Amino acid sequence: MPDHADILAELQARVAELEAERALTLRLAQTDSLTGLVNRGAFTEALASRLEAARADGGRVALFVIDLDRFKHLNDTLGHHAGDLLLAEVGERLRWNAGPGELVARLGGDEFAVISPTADVARRAQELVSILAQSHDIYGRHVAPGASVGVAVFPQDAADASDLQRFADLALYRVKTLGGRRWSAFDAELRAENERRRTLEAELRRAIPAGEIEPWFQPVVEAADGRIVGVEVLARWRHPEQGLLSPAAFVPIAEELGLIGRIDEAVFEAACARAAPWVAEGLIEHVSCNVSPRELLDPAFSRKLIGRLAQTDLPATALCVEITETFLLQDLALSRRHIERLAAKGVNIALDDFGTGYSNLRALMHLPIQTVKLDRSLIDDVARDARVSKLVGSMLHAARSLGVSLVAEGVEDQAQAIFLRAAGCDRMQGYLFARPMPADELEARLRAEAVDTPRAAPLRRRAAR
Repeated sequence: MPDHADILAELQARVAELEAERALTLRLAQTDSLTGLVNRGAFTEALASRLEAARADGGRVALFVIDLDRFKHLNDTLGHHAGDLLLAEVGERLRWNAGPGELVARLGGDEFAVISPTADVARRAQELVSILAQSHDIYGRHVAPGASVGVAVFPQDAADASDLQRFADLALYRVKTLGGRRWSAFDAELRAENERRRTLEAELRRAIPAGEIEPWFQPVVEAADGRIVGVEVLARWRHPEQGLLSPAAFVPIAEELGLIGRIDEAVFEAACARAAPWVAEGLIEHVSCNVSPRELLDPAFSRKLIGRLAQTDLPATALCVEITETFLLQDLALSRRHIERLAAKGVNIALDDFGTGYSNLRALMHLPIQTVKLDRSLIDDVARDARVSKLVGSMLHAARSLGVSLVAEGVEDQAQAIFLRAAGCDRMQGYLFARPMPADELEARLRAEAVDTPRAAPLRRRAAR
């Protein structure tokens, strides 16, 4: 029979083996496999723990958030394996450079973080920028993408881990907008901006159901005679305290918060309600609505839009949905499904911002796209720069040969209009003809134009068909 001592020794050995396996599993779960640094989950736990300790003994904790500059360019030119090699080298460099009591983590992608007890934040931040500005040898090539660093300090900047991370990210974002390769600390200016954004977020969530986000309309005119033939719907926020706000003031934060879909729905419904009578009376032919890339990424987007349209009095043939050229390149298969589904119901499709990317003529050949909107960046220099004029003329010719209607955006002076008209552009919109305006103002203008130009009856017959 086995000796009890042998059995006990065997059990102890097995327990030790299981403990070692558990420790290894836990370590692997907390480690980034590419760099060997702690991962985001372990970093989050460690940051909360260090803040708790600092709160107990009156200490301070500095959080440095690091983002590599031009990392995407490296991936695109040398490949993802080269990018992985660079990330591994960056991780090793940060580990080697870590000071006493510091924790280095890879948060994901090309983003890293350092938790530090240092009192000299400026010196440490500049040191991180400097060591990451040094070149790396990747595939025999010297690569020096550099890095941006944002820093926030507990307790002077934030009282908890969540705010500390958010404030360090705000500082990092400011550096990125300035071109990178430097560092920035969270400060009074960023605090004020953060408070403004938080207030704006709360107000935006209230404004949507309150109906404060309303449709405005910019006329689209016939190039030949300047008659208004359609409108583009644009969102405006009639803020109870700040007055009328343009999309630039609220659309970016709405996209971040996932509210852009709700805004688009509210504006779409209100625009259709106002514009349907104009179409029925022959005052305009079509209503154009922009669609955000976030919405287009929803596989059910086109079905949802068709359902919402059915709840309005606007005919499908009077609706034009504007899809950006960028989205076609991002997901051509999904774009095709949306476009074909909408076109089958009679909805018109416009390719917006044409000329800013790849000018996808192949899409015009193989997709049911009826309209191309030339981007204002091209129109700005038309009739003033011979090269731009030739380019725009060629684009107009190519699109026209495919049977596509052409609309020029951002037309602001007579020279542009004369050139575009001579080059064969069908329709135009821009400040030369009209700025965006509220529904009542547009309706008054449409009715005045209908009296001056007897065209309502033919358009009414066209809309009925």
